[in-house]
Order: sequence, then structure tokens, then C-alpha cells
Amino acid sequence: MPGLVHVVDDDASFRTAIERRLKLAGYDVATYASAQDLLDASPSGEQPGCILLDVRIPGLNGPELHSQLIASGSTLPIIFLTGHADTATTVRAIKAGAEDFLTKPVSSELLIDAIERALVRQDAARSQRGRLESFRAHLATLTQRERQVFDLIVRGRINKQIAHEIGTTERTVKAHRHQVMEKMRVHSLAELVSVAERLGMLDPNCDPDGRR
Repeated sequence: MPGLVHVVDDDASFRTAIERRLKLAGYDVATYASAQDLLDASPSGEQPGCILLDVRIPGLNGPELHSQLIASGSTLPIIFLTGHADTATTVRAIKAGAEDFLTKPVSSELLIDAIERALVRQDAARSQRGRLESFRAHLATLTQRERQVFDLIVRGRINKQIAHEIGTTERTVKAHRHQVMEKMRVHSLAELVSVAERLGMLDPNCDPDGRR
């Protein structure tokens, strides 16, 4: 799987060696001698790619850079590299969302495997974000009354109950229901409920109006 690998390490010889290995494997490579160099470059997460990040670099260290990237909204997966394995640091990094934690010297096989896993997960996350954005766009096309019907449908209300709650007829509810299904581009109640769940609209502690 092709992609751009950003290598952040203060050891010039290591950067050169890693760049050579990754280019032989078919990857594009950008190297940085410090965390600040990477921040200045502002790498985009729009194209497939990841960051190979040394833990102990002068100035802003690896975990600190990781925190800044998360805070800035970066979606680039991060694989930590370290010459000094430290269980506590590893656990903190993984909990903070790092994709992997490799100990130097690392074999080409292990390195490429870690990069490929990171890119696969990045692609899956991008697809998920795309689907959510699409669902939100569809949701925004609903009228206020259609949104009321949507909220009640996905919470299991039948047409008769919905008509009573919003003060209209069952026939009108059926028409709204049809419009909701059309606009949300779903073909079944199960699909509609799944969309609501993905959008975080089914908080069990809330009533249909969002009140707790």
C-alpha cells in the first residue's frame, strides 16, 4: 500500500537508512531532524501516510509532539520508535492513540508490517468519517417536523404514537416517515436506527427531545 511516511529522528544516519529502506519498499518519505521541523511542515492527513516518531528527540520529545498533533486535529497515524524500551512510556503512548511502538534496531519486515497496519486503519477511519459526514448532510435536509418524526421512529415509536405525540394524523406521519427514509437514503427501519446510533443520537438517558 503506497503512502508518505514522515520520519522524525535527530540521528541523521538513522534517517538516511530508514529513508532508503522505505523507498525501496515503494513509499514516499519525508524526514525531519526535530519535532518542530515536522510542525513547521504541517503535513496533511488527506493522503495515505503515517509518522515514524523517535521517543527521545531534543526539544519537544516524541510523546509531547504526539499530544500537539492530536490537539491540532491531525489524523496521521503515529508509530513510535525507541532505542530504550520503557513499558510505562509504551503504555501511555498506546493509550494516547499511537498505532505501534517499535524498538530499535527494527527489522524491515516489522517496520513495513507496522506501516501497512497503520495505513489500513487510517483508510478505515477516513471512510468512517466520510460516512458520518454524509449522514450529517442528509440529516440537515430534514424539516423540523421530519426531524421530530425521525427522532421518534428510531426510538421505537409506531405511527399512531408519533401522531399522538406531535399532534397530527397517522396519514401525515406516514408521509413524513416516507420523506425521512428518502432523505436519509435508507431502505429499512434497521438502517435508520443504525444511522442514528452512528451519529450518537440514541443516548439511552435522553428522551426524544434530547432531555435527560
